[in-house]
Amino acid sequence: MYNRLIRKEAVLAVVGLGYVGLPIALEFARKIRVIGFDIREDRIGMMRKGQDPSRELPASAFEGSDIEFTSRAGEMQKANFFIVGVPTPIDQHNLPDLRPLLSASRDVGRALKKGDYVVFESTVYPGCTEEDCIPILEDESGLKAGMDFKVGFSPERINPGDKVNTLTTITKVVSGNDAEALDNIARTYELVVSAGVHRAPSIKVAEAAKIIENTQRDVNIALMNELSIIFNRMGINTYDVLEAAGTKWNFLKFFPGLVGGHCIGVDPYYLVYKAKEYRYHPQVINSGRFVNDSMGFYAAKQLVKKLIAAGKNVLNSRVLVMGITFKENVSDIRNSRVSDLISELRSYGVSIDVTDPYADNAEVQQEYGFELTGSPGHNYDAVVVAVNHQAYADLGEEDFVKLLRDKGQGILIDIKGIYRNRIGKLNYWSF
Repeated sequence: MYNRLIRKEAVLAVVGLGYVGLPIALEFARKIRVIGFDIREDRIGMMRKGQDPSRELPASAFEGSDIEFTSRAGEMQKANFFIVGVPTPIDQHNLPDLRPLLSASRDVGRALKKGDYVVFESTVYPGCTEEDCIPILEDESGLKAGMDFKVGFSPERINPGDKVNTLTTITKVVSGNDAEALDNIARTYELVVSAGVHRAPSIKVAEAAKIIENTQRDVNIALMNELSIIFNRMGINTYDVLEAAGTKWNFLKFFPGLVGGHCIGVDPYYLVYKAKEYRYHPQVINSGRFVNDSMGFYAAKQLVKKLIAAGKNVLNSRVLVMGITFKENVSDIRNSRVSDLISELRSYGVSIDVTDPYADNAEVQQEYGFELTGSPGHNYDAVVVAVNHQAYADLGEEDFVKLLRDKGQGILIDIKGIYRNRIGKLNYWSF
């Protein structure tokens, strides 16, 4: 398969062209023939024009690419090597929502031929590829995995907004259903990943490796968030504590914050779900999730307390929230925990304006039911800087004073502590 790909006798198809799939498709398209498939025709139209709908890649990333973009699943029958990178979210009950993955598996299954390869990149619980996806591939194709086609799993490690740690510079974990599959999959990824590959001994090991990467971060951030709650009651600034503790060589530098997005805030729930099948109820992971999921509500309540202490009528208060994306310097708003802060403030009757230099107003309205404010006013009782976008980094105290009704007594909530030691007049609080 590897030799057929590099001779352009075989075609590679990437299924799902979001923040994971599109960079992969374009990198491979510099070396081999590629079909990029996505179910949304509006996104396909943008990519045909050299535009990344996620606004992560410049137009130059599309140049010199041997790629055909399509929203027609039937076009994938031209392909021989399939990479599936569709979202794997959770539902309203924090349970895995495999519908996009299983739908993509059906599309690929209908296009499968003898000798083809299928590699999944979507983050899943250990066992999902073999227990949930392969049976669909076999049912749709009438073929048998291992005998008629090969399967692998290579977890995505793309970090949105990160221009240093990219697809090509991060070691790629790869796995296959047998030794031949592993070798061909590894060599194929080595075409585009200059950092090299790590050959996992099984598909389940590769699935588990990905799921614990984000679970580990989630638990560590939860500890920082819990410490922040404790230190707040003691009147100690958490970032001052972390700066002091960080002088020790082996101190792990995690920080408190709102944990959202489609990785850290989601992946631990996949592991919890699968663990229960084995009659184990994870205590540490669930506790970490509880702490992190509660931090938006916690920050809102701290602000309400400050409004009351300042003699404000909460029902008549106006608050500006700066930042709605799930992390800094990206446009992705999915699973942003800033929405928890906003909904909690609104439950107290607070009037909220939201602004963000990266977020798309139509997407925000569709996802959360409110519109972004184009031009903030100058009569807010408090300002919440919820996301540490670069555009906010150079703002000074006077910039916030201009936004506030009470110029010398307004409240500034700095979720990420980026203005620590820079605020003198305002009533300042951070995690």
